[in-house]
Amino acid sequence: MTELPGDVAAYYGADVEADRLARGAGALELERTKELLGRFLSPRSRVADIGGGTGRYAEWLAGEGHHVELVEPVTLHLELAHKRAGEPPRFGVHESDARALPFADGAFDAVLLLGPLYHLGERQDRLAAVREATRVCREGGLVAAAAISRFAPMLDTIRRGTIGDARILSNISEETRDGRRVAPERRTSQFPDAYFHRPDELEAEVGSAGLRVESVFGVEGPGWLLMDIDTLWEEPAVREGLLWAARAVETDPQGIGFSAHLLAVARK
Repeated sequence: MTELPGDVAAYYGADVEADRLARGAGALELERTKELLGRFLSPRSRVADIGGGTGRYAEWLAGEGHHVELVEPVTLHLELAHKRAGEPPRFGVHESDARALPFADGAFDAVLLLGPLYHLGERQDRLAAVREATRVCREGGLVAAAAISRFAPMLDTIRRGTIGDARILSNISEETRDGRRVAPERRTSQFPDAYFHRPDELEAEVGSAGLRVESVFGVEGPGWLLMDIDTLWEEPAVREGLLWAARAVETDPQGIGFSAHLLAVARK
Protein backbone atom coordinates (compact mmCIF):
# COMPACT_ATOMS: atom_id res chain seq x y z
CA MET A 1 0.00 0.00 0.00
CA THR A 2 1.37 3.42 -0.99
CA GLU A 3 1.52 5.87 1.92
CA LEU A 4 0.09 9.29 1.09
CA PRO A 5 0.17 12.42 3.26
CA GLY A 6 -3.08 12.58 5.20
CA ASP A 7 -4.37 15.78 3.62
CA VAL A 8 -3.68 14.53 0.08
CA ALA A 9 -5.36 11.17 0.79
CA ALA A 10 -8.41 12.87 2.33
CA TYR A 11 -8.80 15.36 -0.51
CA TYR A 12 -8.65 12.87 -3.36
CA GLY A 13 -10.49 10.23 -1.36
CA ALA A 14 -13.50 12.60 -1.38
CA ASP A 15 -13.98 11.91 -5.12
CA VAL A 16 -13.09 15.42 -6.32
CA GLU A 17 -11.62 14.02 -9.54
CA ALA A 18 -14.66 12.01 -10.69
CA ASP A 19 -15.87 14.60 -13.20
CA ARG A 20 -13.46 17.52 -12.78
CA LEU A 21 -12.08 17.14 -16.30
CA ALA A 22 -15.54 16.83 -17.83
CA ARG A 23 -16.71 20.41 -17.40
CA GLY A 24 -15.64 24.04 -17.59
CA ALA A 25 -12.04 24.82 -16.69
CA GLY A 26 -11.30 21.12 -16.24
CA ALA A 27 -12.59 20.34 -19.73
CA LEU A 28 -10.38 23.12 -21.13
CA GLU A 29 -7.40 21.61 -19.28
CA LEU A 30 -8.22 18.15 -20.67
CA GLU A 31 -8.61 19.28 -24.27
CA ARG A 32 -5.46 21.37 -24.24
CA THR A 33 -3.36 18.66 -22.57
CA LYS A 34 -4.55 16.15 -25.16
CA GLU A 35 -3.78 18.64 -27.92
CA LEU A 36 -0.26 19.29 -26.65
CA LEU A 37 0.55 15.62 -26.09
CA GLY A 38 -0.83 14.76 -29.50
CA ARG A 39 1.82 16.96 -31.13
CA PHE A 40 4.64 14.87 -29.68
CA LEU A 41 3.45 11.27 -29.22
CA SER A 42 4.46 8.81 -31.91
CA PRO A 43 1.80 6.38 -33.15
CA ARG A 44 1.24 3.22 -31.11
CA SER A 45 3.62 4.23 -28.33
CA ARG A 46 4.10 2.44 -25.05
CA VAL A 47 3.00 5.08 -22.53
CA ALA A 48 3.34 5.22 -18.75
CA ASP A 49 0.65 7.48 -17.26
CA ILE A 50 2.13 8.23 -13.84
CA GLY A 51 -0.34 9.69 -11.35
CA GLY A 52 -3.03 8.90 -13.91
CA GLY A 53 -5.94 9.45 -11.51
CA THR A 54 -9.23 7.94 -12.60
CA GLY A 55 -7.92 7.09 -16.07
CA ARG A 56 -9.31 9.82 -18.33
CA TYR A 57 -6.02 10.34 -20.13
CA ALA A 58 -5.28 6.60 -20.19
CA GLU A 59 -8.68 5.96 -21.77
CA TRP A 60 -8.03 8.58 -24.45
CA LEU A 61 -4.51 7.29 -25.13
CA ALA A 62 -5.70 3.69 -25.42
CA GLY A 63 -8.41 4.84 -27.81
CA GLU A 64 -5.70 6.47 -29.94
CA GLY A 65 -3.94 3.12 -30.28
CA HIS A 66 -1.27 3.48 -27.59
CA HIS A 67 -0.35 0.75 -25.08
CA VAL A 68 -0.89 2.39 -21.69
CA GLU A 69 0.11 1.50 -18.13
CA LEU A 70 -1.44 3.78 -15.49
CA VAL A 71 0.19 4.26 -12.08
CA GLU A 72 -1.72 5.84 -9.20
CA PRO A 73 -1.43 5.90 -5.38
CA VAL A 74 -5.03 6.88 -4.41
CA THR A 75 -7.23 3.87 -3.65
CA LEU A 76 -10.46 5.42 -4.93
CA HIS A 77 -8.76 6.50 -8.15
CA LEU A 78 -7.44 2.98 -8.68
CA GLU A 79 -10.95 1.58 -8.32
CA LEU A 80 -12.35 4.09 -10.81
CA ALA A 81 -9.47 3.53 -13.23
CA HIS A 82 -10.07 -0.23 -13.16
CA LYS A 83 -13.72 0.38 -14.03
CA ARG A 84 -12.78 2.75 -16.83
CA ALA A 85 -10.27 0.26 -18.23
CA GLY A 86 -13.06 -2.30 -18.58
CA GLU A 87 -12.85 -6.05 -19.05
CA PRO A 88 -10.74 -7.13 -20.78
CA PRO A 89 -8.76 -4.03 -19.72
CA ARG A 90 -7.91 -1.45 -22.37
CA PHE A 91 -5.00 -0.25 -20.21
CA GLY A 92 -3.07 -1.52 -17.20
CA VAL A 93 -3.60 -0.13 -13.70
CA HIS A 94 -0.92 -0.27 -11.00
CA GLU A 95 -0.72 1.02 -7.44
CA SER A 96 2.63 2.71 -6.86
CA ASP A 97 4.45 5.92 -6.02
CA ALA A 98 5.89 8.15 -8.75
CA ARG A 99 9.24 8.02 -6.96
CA ALA A 100 9.50 4.20 -7.18
CA LEU A 101 7.95 2.86 -10.36
CA PRO A 102 7.36 -0.87 -10.88
CA PHE A 103 8.83 -0.92 -14.41
CA ALA A 104 12.13 -1.84 -16.05
CA ASP A 105 14.62 0.69 -17.35
CA GLY A 106 13.69 2.05 -20.79
CA ALA A 107 10.32 0.24 -20.84
CA PHE A 108 8.31 3.11 -22.39
CA ASP A 109 8.36 5.36 -25.42
CA ALA A 110 6.65 8.12 -23.41
CA VAL A 111 6.22 8.83 -19.71
CA LEU A 112 3.59 11.28 -18.46
CA LEU A 113 3.69 13.01 -15.08
CA LEU A 114 0.34 14.79 -15.20
CA GLY A 115 -0.14 15.12 -11.45
CA PRO A 116 2.68 13.85 -9.22
CA LEU A 117 4.63 17.11 -9.15
CA TYR A 118 1.59 18.97 -7.78
CA HIS A 119 1.73 17.41 -4.34
CA LEU A 120 5.43 16.71 -3.84
CA GLY A 121 6.20 19.79 -1.81
CA GLU A 122 9.90 19.12 -1.34
CA ARG A 123 12.18 19.65 -4.30
CA GLN A 124 14.12 16.43 -3.72
CA ASP A 125 10.89 14.44 -4.00
CA ARG A 126 9.95 16.12 -7.27
CA LEU A 127 13.41 15.45 -8.65
CA ALA A 128 13.11 11.81 -7.58
CA ALA A 129 9.84 11.51 -9.53
CA VAL A 130 11.44 13.06 -12.63
CA ARG A 131 14.45 10.72 -12.33
CA GLU A 132 12.15 7.70 -12.15
CA ALA A 133 10.21 8.89 -15.19
CA THR A 134 13.52 9.28 -17.02
CA ARG A 135 14.71 5.83 -15.94
CA VAL A 136 11.70 4.00 -17.38
CA CYS A 137 11.74 6.03 -20.62
CA ARG A 138 13.76 4.74 -23.57
CA GLU A 139 16.55 6.76 -25.18
CA GLY A 140 14.98 9.35 -27.46
CA GLY A 141 11.63 8.93 -25.74
CA LEU A 142 9.24 11.58 -24.46
CA VAL A 143 8.76 12.79 -20.88
CA ALA A 144 5.92 15.27 -20.24
CA ALA A 145 5.50 16.77 -16.78
CA ALA A 146 2.64 18.98 -15.60
CA ALA A 147 2.74 21.50 -12.77
CA ILE A 148 0.41 24.01 -11.17
CA SER A 149 1.33 27.56 -12.15
CA ARG A 150 2.82 29.81 -9.46
CA PHE A 151 0.07 32.38 -10.09
CA ALA A 152 -2.86 29.95 -10.10
CA PRO A 153 -3.86 30.57 -6.44
CA MET A 154 -3.84 34.34 -6.95
CA LEU A 155 -5.80 34.21 -10.21
CA ASP A 156 -8.29 31.68 -8.84
CA THR A 157 -8.96 33.91 -5.85
CA ILE A 158 -9.66 36.84 -8.16
CA ARG A 159 -11.89 34.61 -10.33
CA ARG A 160 -13.90 33.51 -7.31
CA GLY A 161 -14.27 37.05 -5.98
CA THR A 162 -12.68 36.23 -2.60
CA ILE A 163 -9.66 38.52 -2.97
CA GLY A 164 -11.15 40.88 -0.36
CA ASP A 165 -10.97 38.25 2.41
CA ALA A 166 -7.98 39.21 4.57
CA ARG A 167 -7.15 35.60 5.55
CA ILE A 168 -7.26 34.39 1.96
CA LEU A 169 -5.20 37.34 0.74
CA SER A 170 -2.56 36.65 3.38
CA ASN A 171 -2.38 33.00 2.32
CA ILE A 172 -2.11 33.58 -1.40
CA SER A 173 0.43 36.34 -0.85
CA GLU A 174 2.70 33.80 0.83
CA GLU A 175 1.95 31.06 -1.71
CA THR A 176 2.72 33.39 -4.62
CA ARG A 177 6.00 34.42 -2.99
CA ASP A 178 7.23 30.99 -1.87
CA GLY A 179 5.41 28.56 -4.17
CA ARG A 180 4.33 26.27 -1.32
CA ARG A 181 0.83 25.72 0.05
CA VAL A 182 0.40 27.36 3.47
CA ALA A 183 0.26 25.22 6.61
CA PRO A 184 -2.97 23.23 7.21
CA GLU A 185 -4.14 25.37 10.13
CA ARG A 186 -4.14 28.46 7.89
CA ARG A 187 -5.98 27.03 4.88
CA THR A 188 -9.45 28.22 3.98
CA SER A 189 -10.12 25.39 1.49
CA GLN A 190 -9.58 21.63 1.46
CA PHE A 191 -6.92 21.72 -1.26
CA PRO A 192 -3.93 19.87 0.23
CA ASP A 193 -0.20 20.56 0.38
CA ALA A 194 1.13 21.53 -3.04
CA TYR A 195 3.93 23.26 -4.87
CA PHE A 196 3.25 25.98 -7.46
CA HIS A 197 5.91 26.28 -10.19
CA ARG A 198 7.25 29.15 -12.19
CA PRO A 199 7.94 28.07 -15.80
CA ASP A 200 11.70 28.37 -15.34
CA GLU A 201 11.57 26.22 -12.19
CA LEU A 202 9.68 23.47 -13.98
CA GLU A 203 12.14 23.55 -16.87
CA ALA A 204 15.08 23.31 -14.45
CA GLU A 205 13.59 20.44 -12.46
CA VAL A 206 12.76 18.41 -15.56
CA GLY A 207 16.16 19.17 -17.06
CA SER A 208 17.90 18.08 -13.85
CA ALA A 209 17.47 14.41 -14.81
CA GLY A 210 19.46 14.91 -18.00
CA LEU A 211 16.39 15.43 -20.17
CA ARG A 212 16.42 17.92 -23.05
CA VAL A 213 13.47 20.23 -22.46
CA GLU A 214 11.90 21.15 -25.78
CA SER A 215 9.35 23.61 -24.37
CA VAL A 216 7.26 24.62 -21.39
CA PHE A 217 3.66 25.33 -22.37
CA GLY A 218 0.87 27.19 -20.65
CA VAL A 219 -2.03 24.73 -20.78
CA GLU A 220 -5.30 26.65 -20.39
CA GLY A 221 -4.20 30.17 -21.27
CA PRO A 222 -6.40 32.91 -19.72
CA GLY A 223 -9.70 31.22 -20.63
CA TRP A 224 -10.11 29.32 -17.35
CA LEU A 225 -10.79 32.69 -15.70
CA LEU A 226 -14.00 33.15 -17.70
CA MET A 227 -17.00 33.69 -15.46
CA ASP A 228 -19.52 30.85 -15.81
CA ILE A 229 -17.11 28.76 -17.85
CA ASP A 230 -18.95 25.59 -16.81
CA THR A 231 -21.95 26.71 -18.86
CA LEU A 232 -20.21 28.64 -21.62
CA TRP A 233 -17.82 25.78 -22.44
CA GLU A 234 -20.78 23.97 -24.00
CA GLU A 235 -21.12 26.69 -26.66
CA PRO A 236 -18.95 25.69 -29.67
CA ALA A 237 -17.96 29.25 -30.57
CA VAL A 238 -16.87 30.01 -27.00
CA ARG A 239 -14.98 26.72 -26.77
CA GLU A 240 -13.07 27.44 -29.98
CA GLY A 241 -12.31 30.98 -28.77
CA LEU A 242 -10.91 29.70 -25.49
CA LEU A 243 -8.74 27.13 -27.27
CA TRP A 244 -7.48 29.83 -29.63
CA ALA A 245 -6.58 32.07 -26.69
CA ALA A 246 -4.65 29.24 -25.03
CA ARG A 247 -2.68 28.53 -28.20
CA ALA A 248 -1.96 32.22 -28.71
CA VAL A 249 0.02 32.52 -25.47
CA GLU A 250 1.12 28.93 -24.88
CA THR A 251 4.86 29.68 -25.12
CA ASP A 252 4.86 33.46 -24.77
CA PRO A 253 7.11 34.27 -21.77
CA GLN A 254 4.67 36.98 -20.72
CA GLY A 255 1.60 34.79 -21.21
CA ILE A 256 2.47 31.34 -19.85
CA GLY A 257 1.68 32.41 -16.29
CA PHE A 258 -1.97 33.09 -17.17
CA SER A 259 -2.54 29.33 -17.27
CA ALA A 260 -3.53 27.36 -14.20
CA HIS A 261 -1.24 24.53 -15.32
CA LEU A 262 2.10 24.23 -17.09
CA LEU A 263 3.35 21.35 -19.21
CA ALA A 264 7.04 20.68 -19.80
CA VAL A 265 7.85 18.46 -22.80
CA ALA A 266 11.29 16.85 -22.91
CA ARG A 267 13.31 14.13 -24.61
CA LYS A 268 15.67 11.60 -23.08
